[in-house]
Amino acid sequence: MPQPPTAARRVTIVEVARHAGVSTTAVSKVLRNAYGTSPQMRSRVRAAVDRLGYRPSATARALRGRTWTVGVMLPDVRNPFFADILDGVAEHLDDTEYQVLMTCGGNEATSEARVTEAMIDRSMDGLILIAPVSSPAHLDGIARTVPTVVIGRHSHSARYDTVNDDDFTGAGLVVAHLAGLGHRRIAHIEQHETDRVRLAEMPNALRADGYRHAMRAHGLGEHIDIASTTYTRDGGHLGARLLLGRPDPPTAIFAGADVVALGVLDALTETGLSAPGDISVAGYDDITLAAFRPISLTTVDQAGHHIGVTAAGLLLDRITEPGRPAAQVKLSPTPVVRGTTGPPR
Repeated sequence: MPQPPTAARRVTIVEVARHAGVSTTAVSKVLRNAYGTSPQMRSRVRAAVDRLGYRPSATARALRGRTWTVGVMLPDVRNPFFADILDGVAEHLDDTEYQVLMTCGGNEATSEARVTEAMIDRSMDGLILIAPVSSPAHLDGIARTVPTVVIGRHSHSARYDTVNDDDFTGAGLVVAHLAGLGHRRIAHIEQHETDRVRLAEMPNALRADGYRHAMRAHGLGEHIDIASTTYTRDGGHLGARLLLGRPDPPTAIFAGADVVALGVLDALTETGLSAPGDISVAGYDDITLAAFRPISLTTVDQAGHHIGVTAAGLLLDRITEPGRPAAQVKLSPTPVVRGTTGPPR
């Protein structure tokens, strides 16, 4: 009867030291880039590591105080904007020993808590949380346990750093662009939210507030029209169908995220309409697909890659100096005008 295959035996640091002709202490110093190793020693150890296929044990490294892993939690893997942030994080950490491990929090406080606790239990050296919906007390608790940077949450804490786009201003840029084209009935699709704290801190809520403020500033307060759905393609599709069914439908739709705008465009095609011929459509995020010529989506660039780079830099600083004052970084959005917006018919 054939026997099941056995797992490959893990190469030990002792074997690396023996192969390189040095002590295990010397191997450890080389792997940590520690002071006191010669170029010749580093070359011999690296050659032995490559030859034997040695990989340091994360568990053993954790016992010595560091695992060289960074956890990134995002709310939804289907939103392409988060890929831009991840790309920035990975780029900044590329020349370090840190490895990025990603997971999804699922836009729900209990699942977020389960995910963050799992990352903490695995002794990750730092966490980057993207648009977390957890309570401020829970976020503070995480940051007390592990160095943390929060993206997409306009909160203030002495324990963790934040990186955000100026969402309120960005929404105003969209309304100004559409009003400048002559639109008056400008509608908005927002992420439905009822929690009082999240209404004050989440990007979707600030974009909706920015939309309302800008509409009033342009003398269009009577035309404020909001469809509350979700920041998903399906949410955009539903929001567009709701708005198009109004007795006096809008001539322009500002979707709170590009992935929402894609759903709007899908709904327009489904009903035999087009952008901008029948209705103008604008999004927010400037995902890679937005510049794809068949889509050519007018949007707001909130520099997702730069957000990721900035967050990774802040996290490394916080890992090195946990007690330093918290930083709140706010980036300036930029309008990107493409083919889905034009004057009203």
